[in-house]
Amino acid sequence: MKKKLFPGLLAVLFFACAFFALPARAAVFQVDFETASQGIQLVNLDTGTVVYQKNADQRLEPASTTKIMTYIVVAENIPDLAGTQITITPEVVTDLLGTGSSLAGVREGEVLTALQLLNCMMVPSGNDAALAFAYYVGGGDPQAFVAMMNEKAAELGCTGTHFTNPHGLHDPEHYTTAEDLAVMLEYALTLPYFSEICAQTYYELPATNVSAEPRYVYTTNMLLSQNSEYYYRYCTGGKTGSHDQAGYCLASTAVKNGYSYLCVTLGAPSVDADGARVPVNGAFTDAEALYEWAFDNLEIKTVLEETRSVCDVPLELAWNQDTLLLVPEQNYAAILPVDVAATSVIVTPHLPESVEAPVTRGEVVGTATLSYAGQELAEVNLVAAVSVERSELLNSAKTVGEIVSSTWFLAVSAVIVVLLLLYIILSVIYNRKKKNLRRVKKYRRM
Repeated sequence: MKKKLFPGLLAVLFFACAFFALPARAAVFQVDFETASQGIQLVNLDTGTVVYQKNADQRLEPASTTKIMTYIVVAENIPDLAGTQITITPEVVTDLLGTGSSLAGVREGEVLTALQLLNCMMVPSGNDAALAFAYYVGGGDPQAFVAMMNEKAAELGCTGTHFTNPHGLHDPEHYTTAEDLAVMLEYALTLPYFSEICAQTYYELPATNVSAEPRYVYTTNMLLSQNSEYYYRYCTGGKTGSHDQAGYCLASTAVKNGYSYLCVTLGAPSVDADGARVPVNGAFTDAEALYEWAFDNLEIKTVLEETRSVCDVPLELAWNQDTLLLVPEQNYAAILPVDVAATSVIVTPHLPESVEAPVTRGEVVGTATLSYAGQELAEVNLVAAVSVERSELLNSAKTVGEIVSSTWFLAVSAVIVVLLLLYIILSVIYNRKKKNLRRVKKYRRM
């Protein structure tokens, strides 16, 4: 049965953006089990918090999880996905011969809409569908499309990523990191159709100009498939990838009890030292174990409320008020272990020595750094809790004081004092000379 998109995911993400509108931060915790994947990034989507990492900045081959970026470029360069028709060119078929590619089975000369091709690319991980997009959007040049992929990765801040193809086949210069891929997936979740497509267990391709009968393609994401040993009921979608050099890879999402997570697991071994196939897909098992660990051990706790003061700051030029109470600009919640109180989060204010009235309620006065277990969670703005009017009497006194203590006033005063002293000295000298002159005249008359 076709798996439906978990209806609360987008609502949860919208709520998260509205309530926790703060830069993403890390509060990386430790798990009590071993993981097979080389690179891991686990993100709480409700708060944007990275809760677990393993070699998250290590460059690894992403295999077909590459198609997340292919989807992004396609969605942003084809305005009408449902109405745009694309003809499968001969190169789409011939370029992949002998590569051992996973295919959706699109045929030369077949006309499909962009939306149909996206389903063929993401559900069964069709390299042929990905290459068809590269030729179409790249204007006949797949490398022009790849350049667009790299430009978008750089735009998203993915500094450990470089693509050489649109599908993920092995190339030593084709790599990403768990951290970067998590950024791409989180961005892709905001694009049209992405969540719905990636939540499907199968897709029915309607009859086309070369096929009179509908065709069915099935998901490679076994976390979604109820018939799989890897089935995980809380998984809401994702994209798989694998080849011998990349190992098993997965970028997925899950929702449980109102909490939403994104998990990237890259580089779980797919072959052993002898080249034999590893029977267990570690990307799947790691993701499920990490999701369950997060759902069972972490929860969102309100750390700051905009109605409760955090601290105060000295206030000047206000009548009968010496301090100003500060509150957070908005509510802030953090993802913390279930047995840790919100009061365990340390709030460190960064404030000016003082502020002057007038002050308007909600005016940003300083910031506060929130940290837990030595890790910075976020930096929030601190704002005035109330409005305060300025006292004109105190302001006038301050103005007089500033004038009196100003450099130019002191300099002028010094000059006046010097001139006054000079005047006094000259007056004394003059009076003495005048007095002596009178004595001389008196003496001559005698």
